[in-house]
Amino acid sequence: MKKFVLDKCMEIIKQNKQLDETKLAEIKYGLEGLYLMITKLIVITTIAIILKITKEYLIFMIIYSIMRTPSFGIHAKKSWICLLTSTMSFIGIPLIAIYIKLNITTKLIIGLLSIIGIALFSPADTHKKPIINKKRRRIYKILSTIIASTYILLSIIIKDNFISNCFFYATILQNILISPITYKLFKMPYNNYKTYIKTHGLNY
Repeated sequence: MKKFVLDKCMEIIKQNKQLDETKLAEIKYGLEGLYLMITKLIVITTIAIILKITKEYLIFMIIYSIMRTPSFGIHAKKSWICLLTSTMSFIGIPLIAIYIKLNITTKLIIGLLSIIGIALFSPADTHKKPIINKKRRRIYKILSTIIASTYILLSIIIKDNFISNCFFYATILQNILISPITYKLFKMPYNNYKTYIKTHGLNY
């Protein structure tokens, strides 16, 4: 199905004679990412509707997406792995957030460790999209640390258990996805910007 949709889209795009092969390859890569994102969202949203946690799923996804945007993180090599891990995250974590209640001390200790992890390891890029601009990396790191600190603070002061947990677990999840250990477990290259700079002979 994916191949059929992408091929049809590329046939239409190729009618534009001004696009070279490099540009077409970039467009196809972008379309593939868009297709996978849409199909993944359809599957996960359907599961959330069946489990009657649509609101909770959407709230957690929004909160996590804000955390993820400047911090980036690992991407699965295969679409089915991405679907599995995304389902576990966006369905499993909201379910946990609904029923589990953590005390302030636990949130404070783990939260402080999470902030340190975000400050140390974000932004975590991928080999397909290395973040080679030094200034941009610094900005992303600062933004990620501010968001993580804000999330942990909100998780402590907000009285609503579910919302509080969403901010807390979003920070924990992002720590896992930017950790060098996670990259190593999935056999993915880490600090990809350094490899890119070295390979292309750039100054950093």
